[in-house]
Amino acid sequence: MACTEVRLSGSGGQGLLLCGIVLAEAAILDGLNAVQTQSYGPEARGGASKSEVIISDAKIFYPKVRKPDVFLALTQEAYDKYVGNLKESGIIIVDETVNADEAPCREKYSVPILRTAREAVGKAMVANIVALGTINAITGLVSEASLEKAVLNRVPPGTEELNRRALDEGRKICQNLR
Repeated sequence: MACTEVRLSGSGGQGLLLCGIVLAEAAILDGLNAVQTQSYGPEARGGASKSEVIISDAKIFYPKVRKPDVFLALTQEAYDKYVGNLKESGIIIVDETVNADEAPCREKYSVPILRTAREAVGKAMVANIVALGTINAITGLVSEASLEKAVLNRVPPGTEELNRRALDEGRKICQNLR
């Protein structure tokens, strides 16, 4: 694996900070090293935000993402603001509502993350967990078991089945991509 840099972006309130924490925890459960950082504007909700995760099988000496290998954008504003410095060999995953036609990358996936959360799961607020299922189905960054365990460790009590379903739906929307 060496080192993989991940940037998760969207709108404040979409749960991307939790998304990064869960991904880092899943990597640690797999016996890897991980560090997670976050950045968001002054708005509590609505402004562009990002969460970044570095996953490595070696020591991590610098905690900030420099050139993402994997980039997720759930909104156009976040895509426009944070897509810069993506590796040419990188992977971009965007919600179907985001225009990433000029994406400078090796692989690009436009998937219905927000719609899946609303329609297939029935709760827009679990779009972040749908996104985690999607990201991992495409990249295989962490084991499925560790990702599920990390999700269930971090979600509010009483929402475990909802979030498990969101994770599964995120995986399912990738079945026809390759």
